[in-house]
This record gives sequence, structure tokens and C-alpha cells, in this order.
Amino acid sequence: MGVDERTVEVPASLRAWISEIGVAAVVEDGLTVLDEPDHATTLVLRVVPGRGSELVVMGPRTRARYHVGEVGPWCVRARIHTGRARSLLGRPAHELVDRVLPFEGFRGGRGDPRRDELLREAVTVLAGGHEGVAAAARRLNVSERHLRGLFLDGVGVSPKHFARIDRMRTVLAQDRPLAELAADAGFYDQAHLTGEFRRLMGVPPAAFRRGELPAATPCHARGPGA
Repeated sequence: MGVDERTVEVPASLRAWISEIGVAAVVEDGLTVLDEPDHATTLVLRVVPGRGSELVVMGPRTRARYHVGEVGPWCVRARIHTGRARSLLGRPAHELVDRVLPFEGFRGGRGDPRRDELLREAVTVLAGGHEGVAAAARRLNVSERHLRGLFLDGVGVSPKHFARIDRMRTVLAQDRPLAELAADAGFYDQAHLTGEFRRLMGVPPAAFRRGELPAATPCHARGPGA
């Protein structure tokens, strides 16, 4: 959507913390730029030629955001492994949801290895949308209440909302018939997919594919909650 995006190999020294690194720049003024829903927290370095740079923490996004593209600034995004933000940044992840905050406000933290390992297992179990929260809790031998607290602290959203976002990212990554995507991504049926798509993306999937998007807002590095 009007953005030149390139993936950069994650250095070996960062792979325990960072899942992917991308560089993006808008190639034409006025085009709509999409920030997909995401259960991960991202470090963003925004550079404006002649005006300096800014490093911010972009927390998990529960819904899509649409911005007006502006030629000139470019961004480097380092996406933190889902569930690792709490240990890396030293703040409960639920405090970061739908917020963009200056990086200098963070002081780093210490992880609990056993808790971190359990959260990584939980993320793996719930990714893909085929395992319900109750079944995931039983598999991990924890209560649903404990699993919810683990996710709110380490990921930022509940296990159920994590699964919803993960399913939506699966849908957005593929250009196939909706009925096929619904089955493969863990939706009950196409109607379920359509309803979830409208809630998280702001428009039905057919309209999205036609480019009929919600009104875009100006892009500011320090967004809501800054």
C-alpha cells in the first residue's frame, strides 16, 4: 500500500529477542499506509531527513491503523518476539497496548526463566487459532486464570484476543478465497471470518481487497497514549 518494505536479517546476537527487522519508506505522498493488528511489541526508529530521528516503542495493536503516507521519513522496525517485551523493556505488556511511547522512558528488566518458558509454550500452542484457551490451559497444566494473567503481563492482551489477532494476521498474509482461509485459519466459517475482519480491520474483507479502506489519519511517531 504505497510502501517500499525490505526485510533485514536479524543478527545472531539479537535472535533471542527480535523476530524480524524491516526497513520501510513511503514512495508516494497521500497513499494509505496500513499498520496491521499485531500481538507483538515493536521498536521503531523513525528518521526524517534533515530533522533527526526518534526511537519509540510501539505496543501491541488490537486493531488496524490507517495512516496518510508521507514521502521522506523512513522507519526501521524491530519486532520483539511475542511474550519477550516484558523481560526486555521492564514494564507489564498490558501497559503498552495500542500505545506508542518514547524509548527513553524504559529502563530494561529481568525475566523469570520459568515464566518466560511457559509463556513461549503458550504462544506456540495458541498460534494458528486451532487450540482453544481451555484446551491450551489443560495442555500446559495451568488454570485459565493463570494463563490469562501470564498473557496480560507478558504479551499485553488476553489469550483469546491473542488468538484473534494471530488468526487475522494469517488471513492478511494470504490472497486466497475467503472460504478456504476461514477453514485453514481456525474460523468457524466464512461468516465468522467476515465479522472478525470487520472488527479488527474496520471494513469487511471484500471491501479491503477492493481498496475501500477507512479514512486515514496523519502519521505521528508518538501516537495515541504517548
